[in-house]
Amino acid sequence: MIRYALNRIVQFITVLFGVTLAVFALVHLVPGDPIRVALGTRYTPESYEALLAASGLDRPLLTQYLDYISGLFRGDFGISFRSGEPVADLIFDRLPATVSLATFGIAFALVVAIPLGVIAALRAGKAVDGVVRFVSQLGVSLPDFWTAMLLILLLSATWQLLPSSGYVPFGEDPLGWLEHVIIPGSTVGLIAAAIITRYVRSAVLEIVNADFVRTARSKGIPFYRVLLSHILKNSLTPILTIAGVQFATMLGGVIVVEVVTAWPGLGRLVFDSVAARDYPVIQGAVLLIALIFLVVNLIVDLLLAKVDPRVLR
Repeated sequence: MIRYALNRIVQFITVLFGVTLAVFALVHLVPGDPIRVALGTRYTPESYEALLAASGLDRPLLTQYLDYISGLFRGDFGISFRSGEPVADLIFDRLPATVSLATFGIAFALVVAIPLGVIAALRAGKAVDGVVRFVSQLGVSLPDFWTAMLLILLLSATWQLLPSSGYVPFGEDPLGWLEHVIIPGSTVGLIAAAIITRYVRSAVLEIVNADFVRTARSKGIPFYRVLLSHILKNSLTPILTIAGVQFATMLGGVIVVEVVTAWPGLGRLVFDSVAARDYPVIQGAVLLIALIFLVVNLIVDLLLAKVDPRVLR
């Protein structure tokens, strides 16, 4: 287990190094002069020189990269071209909103997907299986912005049950947070649930006809115990994997949903920064999103090794 964990950590560090190279190259791959592009109509020779010096783009390339890496270790992601604020402050101000949205979304997805996937697998080939597969395929196919707009139309505009947009921090008003998170959280949760349901169905279907399950049933063990102790336990590997991917995707910021519902998370920050050509903020957000994916994947790998020792072979 220790060797497996160390191997995954080495892979984590290697990939993270590659990500820093790719993110650093972002500004230098932009066609034209990124400083001139970022300033736009605000361009003056004085503002250009000031922003060039502040961004460090007038230094040698190797020096810029070393400064960038050393800044990351200090938590310094640079300065926003648009607002002049530290990029780290802008990003971490948005992180609580993204974390709360992702937590609600993945909880919603698992509560919906696991029962539906299990029922579909246990009733494979029956009408209920066909309905579940149709609904999950529909959920995968529908655009997330359309789902968000439909929920806003029904829950906010028509029935006036929930606010259509906005955000309230959980620490300030838990009930207000819940009212605001239901629409965007349900949107990302429904999409994730549609994907996870298909994996749950396939995983359970592969296990339910195994010899050890038939043996347990033949011994007279109650079905719910067979389901929990044998079927679901041995189906955890693909379920954990896809749930981890979906959770990381939500933590990385669901751009369209956040824009439609005015949710002030990382996705909305990236969208606004791209529109304003604020490259330091884009760099910082992309790096954080990549780091989130790597951390979640590392945690999932370690959990898989714990629940299924076969992955250590």
